[in-house]
Amino acid sequence: MIEVRALAEAEFRASHDLFRRALLLPPVKDEDWPRGSGRYELGRVHGAFDGGELAGTAMATTNELAVPGGRVPAGAVTGVGVRADRTRRRVLRGLMRAQLDDVRQRGEPVAMLHASEATIYERFGYGVASRHRKVELERARVVFREDAPRGGEVRVLDWEAAEPLLPEIYQRCGIDRPGQIGRDKAWWSGMRQYLGDGCLIAVHTGEDGVDDGFAVYEPKRGELAVLDVHDMKTADATAAAQLWRFLLGVDLVDRVVGHVRPLDDPLEWWLTDRRRCAVTEVEDDLWVRLVDVLAALRARTFGAAEPVVVEVRDEFLPDNAGCYRIGPDGVERSTAEPQLGLDVATLGALYLGDQLMSALVAAGRVEVRDPAAIADADRLFATLETPWCGTGF
Repeated sequence: MIEVRALAEAEFRASHDLFRRALLLPPVKDEDWPRGSGRYELGRVHGAFDGGELAGTAMATTNELAVPGGRVPAGAVTGVGVRADRTRRRVLRGLMRAQLDDVRQRGEPVAMLHASEATIYERFGYGVASRHRKVELERARVVFREDAPRGGEVRVLDWEAAEPLLPEIYQRCGIDRPGQIGRDKAWWSGMRQYLGDGCLIAVHTGEDGVDDGFAVYEPKRGELAVLDVHDMKTADATAAAQLWRFLLGVDLVDRVVGHVRPLDDPLEWWLTDRRRCAVTEVEDDLWVRLVDVLAALRARTFGAAEPVVVEVRDEFLPDNAGCYRIGPDGVERSTAEPQLGLDVATLGALYLGDQLMSALVAAGRVEVRDPAAIADADRLFATLETPWCGTGF
């Protein structure tokens, strides 16, 4: 019999070590635990027990998610792991059930996560809501166009000097793009621990003297000298272009690699030869689970189109199942005949605007009862900005 309960603070480290073991990592070192423990919130760390032994764990942190037209409270799910000798015993299912029930009780309409494996979370109602890409550039062959944005200055800081500045710059850059989330003090502390002290931080200051962008990067020497850009946030195109100019101008570097970049990053448009910016990966970024479908849909805005009645299936949280009338004037439960039908994971893929309804119809993920509704649904869910999270947790 699997028992799932919220863990006491004294059990957090055991939960963390179990999670690390599930990722094939060693337990945390004593000197590293204080920095990493700050993100654990009492009541939001769950453990599954089998015969009195901790068999699995999952945690969430309190956050918010930018959605089209606003923001919504969200539980950021992380630290999910099951002991290798306790898999396939419904341990994970029990953890997900307890966690999503807790998210709903806290009044958070959505949960979100980054998935270590793409086959795990759809069965619990999560859908891929945003994607990111990796770009690689040979430094010596990159030339910026004369009309690319230019202005301000870039300075380089180490972690000690940059750490007090980064949260303020991040907020100044805004978290209004669909998919973006908050970063609290514990997140920044954990990021430094995760990346290590080999990183440097380039900070851009605008013509007005205000810091309006940063890039966290790590030079590595090997057969080739590679500069890995782990994180970059900017308030505008000028700050972004100037940071890329700096990074691509660092001496002795052979290749610059930008990780977890938005799909619509304009970098290649700033180059005389756009093919010097090679997109080497496109992967899922943020997965979203609508825990309270009505509240989640009401939290975002919709485009100008005729309303569409959509039937939602949700086997894991059956209270969500039913028909919803979605229109530019709002969302209501409906008793009308549905025009389109889908499961809650597919709705998650639509939620931030990363996918169009017509694309998911073509993929066989949507049941079509009124073909005329497809075009209206495309216009309703479409967004002007490509969703992107860009923040691991």
